[in-house]
Amino acid sequence: MSALNFRALQASNQRKTFGLLAGMALLVMVVVYAALTYFGKGGVGIVPVAVGISLISVWGSYYSSDKIVLTMTGAQQISYEDNPKLFDLVQEVCIASGLPMPKVAIVTDTAPNAFATGRDEKHALIAFTTGILEVMDRNELQGVIAHEMAHVANRDTLVSAIAATTAGAIALLSDFIMRMMWFGGRRDDRDNNSNPLALVASLLVLILAPLAAMLLRSAISRKRESLADATAVAFTRNPAGLRAALEVLERDTTVVHQRSTAVAHIWIESPLDATSVSKLFSTHPPIAERIATLRAMENNPA
Repeated sequence: MSALNFRALQASNQRKTFGLLAGMALLVMVVVYAALTYFGKGGVGIVPVAVGISLISVWGSYYSSDKIVLTMTGAQQISYEDNPKLFDLVQEVCIASGLPMPKVAIVTDTAPNAFATGRDEKHALIAFTTGILEVMDRNELQGVIAHEMAHVANRDTLVSAIAATTAGAIALLSDFIMRMMWFGGRRDDRDNNSNPLALVASLLVLILAPLAAMLLRSAISRKRESLADATAVAFTRNPAGLRAALEVLERDTTVVHQRSTAVAHIWIESPLDATSVSKLFSTHPPIAERIATLRAMENNPA
């Protein structure tokens, strides 16, 4: 396998993530500009309010992410004595990645799946369903562990929090401004001669901005999944293990009981993607696409 393959994929997904985050920041500026166009300077006061509410709600969850996810998924933390083989395998990946040992949890669910959470490496938690432990062999499970530890190494909980904060601020800004419009908000008198086309454009921006923010947030999540796949290969130097694990998930038709959109993005296979969710709103790349990428790595030996 060529070392450049996974490194190039890592670099590409990191660049695309930064580009998408920049796009969300630009969208915030567009929404603020639309508000100023419609209301004049009197409408700018809602900007810090929307940002403040988003920061409090999202970052409070970020700092307690492991506890919140445990509650929402029904995962139960276990000790070494409960499953020595699993702990040893996680420890192997930790040694290969240079990461500290995370907490380990089990979700009682027949559907094969896994996730990682935690605000940083020292507060990380990796969880497995009982189903995934039953159907995957050691090589496949190592690939899954490497993928989840890659999320920890790449600080994906932090990236998700930033994306969620920005998207939340955009949604709140748009909602506040729209309510001001419907309930008699007025623009400054000195702006009454503004171009009516600009006012219509501003209204369209405010209507469409939350949808655009949601699309960008989903795109960021997909890039982080692809980045985690590439980083997992960097840890194990074995794309076949993760590729085989994803093939097991692709063949399996069961879905975890916890299907909340709030935690759908953390699973290695989203419980929502196989239903009616549009690809544009999907938090994960198509699993067949991920398998093909990993297979291409296998077919390019050094």
